[in-house]
Amino acid sequence: MFGIRRIYDDLLPINRAAVQNVQQILRAQFPELAEKDIAKLPEQLRNPLKYRFRSILYVAEALRGQTLGFALLLHDPELRFCYLDYISAAKKMTGRGIGGALYERLREEALALGTLGIFFESLPDDPKLCRDPVILRQNRARLKFYEQYGARPIAGTAYETPVKKGEDNPPYLVFDDLGQDVTLPVESARSIVRAILERKYAHLCSNAYIERVVASFRDDPVVLRPYRYLNPHTPPPPPRGAIPLDRQIPLLVNDRHDIHHVRERGYVESPVRIASILEELERTPYFRRTAVRRFSDRHIRAVHDTGFVNYLKAVCEKLPEDEAVYPYVFPIRNVARPPKERAVRAGYYCIDTFTPLTRNAWLAAARAVDCALTGARLLLEGHRHAYALVRPPGHHAERRVFGGFCYFNSAAVAAHHLSAFGKIAVLDIDYHHGNGTQDIFYERADVLTVSIHGHPRFAYPYFSGFEDEKGNGAGSGYNLNIPLPEHVDGVAYRRALGRALRRIARHKPLFLVVALGLDPAQGDPTGTWSLQPRDFLENGRLLGSLHLPILVIQEGGYDSRILGTNARHFFTGLWAGAYGHHHEPEGHDKGDIQ
Repeated sequence: MFGIRRIYDDLLPINRAAVQNVQQILRAQFPELAEKDIAKLPEQLRNPLKYRFRSILYVAEALRGQTLGFALLLHDPELRFCYLDYISAAKKMTGRGIGGALYERLREEALALGTLGIFFESLPDDPKLCRDPVILRQNRARLKFYEQYGARPIAGTAYETPVKKGEDNPPYLVFDDLGQDVTLPVESARSIVRAILERKYAHLCSNAYIERVVASFRDDPVVLRPYRYLNPHTPPPPPRGAIPLDRQIPLLVNDRHDIHHVRERGYVESPVRIASILEELERTPYFRRTAVRRFSDRHIRAVHDTGFVNYLKAVCEKLPEDEAVYPYVFPIRNVARPPKERAVRAGYYCIDTFTPLTRNAWLAAARAVDCALTGARLLLEGHRHAYALVRPPGHHAERRVFGGFCYFNSAAVAAHHLSAFGKIAVLDIDYHHGNGTQDIFYERADVLTVSIHGHPRFAYPYFSGFEDEKGNGAGSGYNLNIPLPEHVDGVAYRRALGRALRRIARHKPLFLVVALGLDPAQGDPTGTWSLQPRDFLENGRLLGSLHLPILVIQEGGYDSRILGTNARHFFTGLWAGAYGHHHEPEGHDKGDIQ
């Protein structure tokens, strides 16, 4: 068993190790390759402009992380083609389907990029060009493999002319149109061939040689060699799945959320919220339900005051099943002399009168943190996205207070955990200001906090979220609040989101944590805005277009009739923005995406 995933850079330890393993495979399988060409791989991923191609690296990995093979695809978006630079299994791993799985994954990538197809070199199967019978058999087997995808050498050109007269085994240029049944205009082919020779082989090929090869492309459209090994009507192998494994979004559901069920009339933070979202997400192909790991509460204590955490744990454990404690006395906080009675002390640690303490509040909130931390770990393991579908929410929980239905700040816990590896951005797109996240990171420069919300003059929590709150000390300039008017539509919201994303881009974070509120929607009982499903689709697309690893953590959104639809649209947009297109599952209501 093995999986395939894309490596975007070598900044994370797990990706750095994978890149080093790929370099070892290059040394073993391509012994004539210069060490400087192997050493430049990390920079190719980080700095595509230097090499005039965008490098796309995929690795095949065993369950324990062993690198079994790799493929390196070069992409030119202007000329709309991909060039397969290298594809290889590790030593002693050939013949196990690794190369085939990698090539199929590259075809999916090239299709998603909207290219004409994939070009690559393959050694010749003509005995006049390859004198060694052993190598000739290998060359024939390789070209037979590619023929099953419709990929064949381009005919009638001088591409396979040896650079040095008399050299053996000069490569063909092979073209795979990815099953699109496209014709390749000769002018496009000439531009592509020139780009390949000048960017890849300028150190080997003279200008005269390049001009001679380019000019040899005369057929318009370009002609491929007839099928030599397979029936041309044999369809290519079927795709391995609607969504490749490495692009599926791990879905982390708080399996203890429903034990925290406050049945009082008007309490909108109810278990049905999760069920309504899950029902709609099952209509999409994007998600893979993933087991939630358990973490110690030291992660909670890393962002929350120890006295506050101890109090919450003690009071919840001692409450009867059917009893809820609502804060009702709010003393001026004297750190030396907090109230002794637990019920009275609730107000010492709370910011409102409608967030109760119950026997299960601790258990449900701690499990929500487990979900968020599991998502953070998955990003560190190379996943591009993860979704923690949790309740209770968390973004109103400050370092030493709870409120707004929130007990522990799951987004802040995850962001703090990720910050050990590089700069982080937290984007809060709930209708209400993320006062807790702001409070926790207000004096830090490594975690940028951005919140788009209803202005505190009319929206909870009323006392924070003003535009002049920009951070303090080392964190000065690293908190951005974008308070919006009472009535906002999708167009106005996207203007604010664009401003937020520009600030995030300037921060250059390694990871983005998104506190996802679905309460900006029209009809939400806690909000006043009028965002429609299509607005959530577009907002998700804009976030995906950042091409950052993103951990999404569920916050608010309280109209169960529309929650799921808006969540589905948001993630459809996120996936489309990240990968260039979206899949519509069977039964999808196309009308609600218009």
